[in-house]
Order: sequence, then structure tokens, then C-alpha cells
Amino acid sequence: MSQEDYLRDISEIKNLMSKSSKFISLSGLSGILAGIYALIGAGYAYWLVAQKGGGILTLDGEVFRLALIDLLLVGALSVATAIFLTTRKAKKNNEKIWDPLTRRLLLNFMIPLVAGAIYIIIILNQQRYGQTGGLMLLFYGLALFNASKYTLGDVKYLGLTQIVLGLLSAIFPGYGFWFWVLGFGVMHILYGAVMYFKYDRK
Repeated sequence: MSQEDYLRDISEIKNLMSKSSKFISLSGLSGILAGIYALIGAGYAYWLVAQKGGGILTLDGEVFRLALIDLLLVGALSVATAIFLTTRKAKKNNEKIWDPLTRRLLLNFMIPLVAGAIYIIIILNQQRYGQTGGLMLLFYGLALFNASKYTLGDVKYLGLTQIVLGLLSAIFPGYGFWFWVLGFGVMHILYGAVMYFKYDRK
């Protein structure tokens, strides 16, 4: 066996080991669409607060309830799209969508995310909502970073970016909305485009 054959065999063994320990069927297109949904939702929320709320968002008003529904729709559409496109890609790769690996991935993703959601609800009930956008970015970033060890390494960098944006949002609280747009909208589109061209088009 030549040295080139030996090195190729080692490379194939490493790829097989990586595939068995990481979920590799995340869809880049779902990231792009999630970013587009976020931008559309943010645009509607901005219009809502500016036109119907007079530039002010209060917790007990109709504008807040509509903005909350808007946020939930963006989240639901993003999750549904991610499930649909990732399942389709997993079938194409002959990869199981529901096995111990995906369960570990989801568990590590959901724990920081659910903890963050509960914390945000608690502070909203205490009439403290100035840091909501930053906290969403921070806990979402922690969830991505925590789950990244079970999937493609690129997810880690998206998580770190969201954490940094969340912290910047805490430093500049008056710009929380725009950091939210940058994190959930623009960064998802950029991340999804990189993932699409790096993995999906192969």
C-alpha cells in the first residue's frame, strides 16, 4: 500500500468517525429562511410600534400582544422550516433523523433555550423588558454553542456571534431591537448561506 493510499484510508476513517458522532444534516437553506422570517417579523413589529403604539411598547397593551404573536409566528415558522428541510436532507444522506445523537443534540440545545425563555417571562412579569432582545440573543447563542459539539462546528461560531451581540445589546440597551435584527435576521442569512454553499451543494 502506497503512502497516498494509507493517508486516504485514514481520512475516510476520520470522516466515518465524525459522521457517527455528529449530526451533519442541518440545512443551510433553513438558516437563510429563518433570517428572512426574522427580518419580515421585525419589520412588522417596527411598523406596529411606530404606527399603532406611538413609538411606545407597554406590556398590557394591544400592540404588545400583536408583537408577541408576531414573534411566536416567526419562531414557529423557523422551527417548522428547519424540521422540514433538515428531515429531507437527512433522508437524502441516508441518515436517521431521530436517534440517540439527535436526542443529545436537541437536549443540549433546549436546556439553555428553555431556561432563557422562563427567565425572560419572569422579568417581563416584573415589568422589566428593556433587556429582552439582548437576553434572547444571549440564551440562544448559549444554546447553539452548547449543542455545537453534536453537529457541524460552524454552529459554534453562530452561537458565539449571538452571545457577543447579546452582550453588546446589554451595553447599549437603546439599540436592543437593532441587535436583535442583526443577530436573528442578518446573521442567520449569512450563516445559512455559508452552510448552503459549503455543505448543501455538494
